[in-house]
Amino acid sequence: MKLWVKGLPLLLGCMLVFTACGGGGNGGNASNGGASPDSGGDGQASGGKTVELGITWWGPDERHQATQAALDLYTKQNPNVKFKPEYMAWDAYWQKLPTLAASKSVPDILQMDAAYIQDYVSRGIMEDLSDVDLKGIVPDNILENIKIDGKLYGIPLSHNAQGLAYNKADLEAAGIPLPKQGWTWEEYFQWARDAKAKLPADKYPIGDPANAWDWFQWYQASQGKGAIMSDGGKTFNLDKELFVKFHTELSKLRQEKVLPPPDMSLAFLENDPQADPMASGKVMTRGATVGSVSALEQLMPGKVAVVNVPNGPSGGGWAQSTIFLGVSANSKHKDEAKKFVKWFITDPEAGKALGLTRGIPINEAIYKELEPNLQPKDKISKELAEVASPKAMPFYPAGPGFTEWVDFYKTTMEAVMFGQNSIEDAYNEINKLGQDIAAKQK
Repeated sequence: MKLWVKGLPLLLGCMLVFTACGGGGNGGNASNGGASPDSGGDGQASGGKTVELGITWWGPDERHQATQAALDLYTKQNPNVKFKPEYMAWDAYWQKLPTLAASKSVPDILQMDAAYIQDYVSRGIMEDLSDVDLKGIVPDNILENIKIDGKLYGIPLSHNAQGLAYNKADLEAAGIPLPKQGWTWEEYFQWARDAKAKLPADKYPIGDPANAWDWFQWYQASQGKGAIMSDGGKTFNLDKELFVKFHTELSKLRQEKVLPPPDMSLAFLENDPQADPMASGKVMTRGATVGSVSALEQLMPGKVAVVNVPNGPSGGGWAQSTIFLGVSANSKHKDEAKKFVKWFITDPEAGKALGLTRGIPINEAIYKELEPNLQPKDKISKELAEVASPKAMPFYPAGPGFTEWVDFYKTTMEAVMFGQNSIEDAYNEINKLGQDIAAKQK
């Protein structure tokens, strides 16, 4: 299997962002959008009968409106196809989808995120879409990165990537050299020390990622040790030597006051005008995805620039699609649903209607149509995707069943940040829980 081990926000926390992938917005229709029982069988309705396709997605209001416009356009082009849409915010979506899955009432077409797709594939919810011809539409390397056991279960909608945003204006004003594209972890930590020497006592060059499991995973994978979770959560690999090395370095930076105090770090809230680490003016850099960096640019117009996540011998960060349209394995209209999901990323008029509501379009032809009218927030999203790509690794989300572990990692490492636990003891506790969960997955 290739892939997956997300984020979150960063990725789970990007999750971050990707974050990351969700957003605000009110719920749409209350119905679950399941396939209509009075429509024909698979594919086009026989004898001109109307096919009703259930479709569900998450996102902010802007995405809801754009998607509804695209659905109306599809019905105009294909009068026999109607839609039963349901849309909601990120949290509500992932609270409801497990219930729909358990009752086998998942709509014909569903939006899916890289952090969860493997879990839903393992439940038998997602239809294999390998027969959808995407040559010349989606780059081959992207398709290969997102396959699970050699099969394609989601049509990628947009580019995504993990990078670092930085406050270019304030760094230049302080006479601090700007972050260097292609920098290594060693250069990143040294840059932070050098930058702190030129900053006021209450400002910091980098944030403290000690409680973010995905940050350590980027470090571990960049050193050639692979993802923490793989094989659908059946394999757990937390490298002790690298764990101790990474967190010891953070501990030193904390003692040197290069990092913000722990209480300040835990109070930060990304994309909040007053509490965001960068927008508040407290921290000069922070992690950002293609989606989240546009929100940061809106908070700090003209001040934001981007660079790659620090590299190791095996690369750094990740860059690939993380948001998809999939088809329910229980759909009664799989052929019609497959036709729609391909149309969604290839039709020029649909591209105009959807804009960048799901990020930088995966189809370069669609992006070029939109490019002349892009705003600065959109252009910096594209720039982040480009700077993150050269040495990017695949996106590795948490494995199925590891929600408890993600929460435990956060609280355990927060105790380390406050000096209430040792790095060695933290490793032993975090590793034991991970191994226990992996054993249950087997």
